Amino acid sequence: MKQFEINARERGIFTKTAVKQLRKEGMVPCVLYGNNDENIHFSVLEKDLKDLIFTPNSYIISLNIEGKKHLCVMHDTQFHPVTDRVLHLDFLAIDPLQPVSISVPIAISGNSEGVRQGGKLQVINRKLRVRAHLKDLPDSLDIDITNLELGKAITAGELKYENVQILAPKSTIICMVKMTRASTSASAAAAAEPGEAAGEAQA
Repeated sequence: MKQFEINARERGIFTKTAVKQLRKEGMVPCVLYGNNDENIHFSVLEKDLKDLIFTPNSYIISLNIEGKKHLCVMHDTQFHPVTDRVLHLDFLAIDPLQPVSISVPIAISGNSEGVRQGGKLQVINRKLRVRAHLKDLPDSLDIDITNLELGKAITAGELKYENVQILAPKSTIICMVKMTRASTSASAAAAAEPGEAAGEAQA
């Protein structure tokens, strides 16, 4: 999985006034949890977070806090309810030698059989949580829907990737092909054809 680098500055003042001043300076207050049982408070330029937050991609984050580097994943994000500006970020430190749990985007390919029959593809989940060592974490979970039939779905339990454990419940629906008026009409017409042919033959 790709890494995203962030430069940050450590902070030790936690008052509301200090946090408000940080935001006026275009900074976002953050916390790194799980770093040898010691939480680290720091701040990052808001503009440096744009490509990390407003993207469908997932990243392992290389966090540089005044020269000290940490590997982590994004854990929680707080947004302003009106402006959608980032108010606060939580990061979770990871051990490069231990498996990592992270949400990975779904990459769908192929033109399904059901869509060719007039159905409509509906993507229910665009990311799935997985667990794997850093070297085995994929940038995306590739799913070929070519054989997905009308009215059928692909679930998390059907997916298998080498050295990657799917953490989502097996019943989690990834995508499905829904029936439409066009597909229902086509199915009805196809079912009627043999009967019509038999009637014509008798006539």
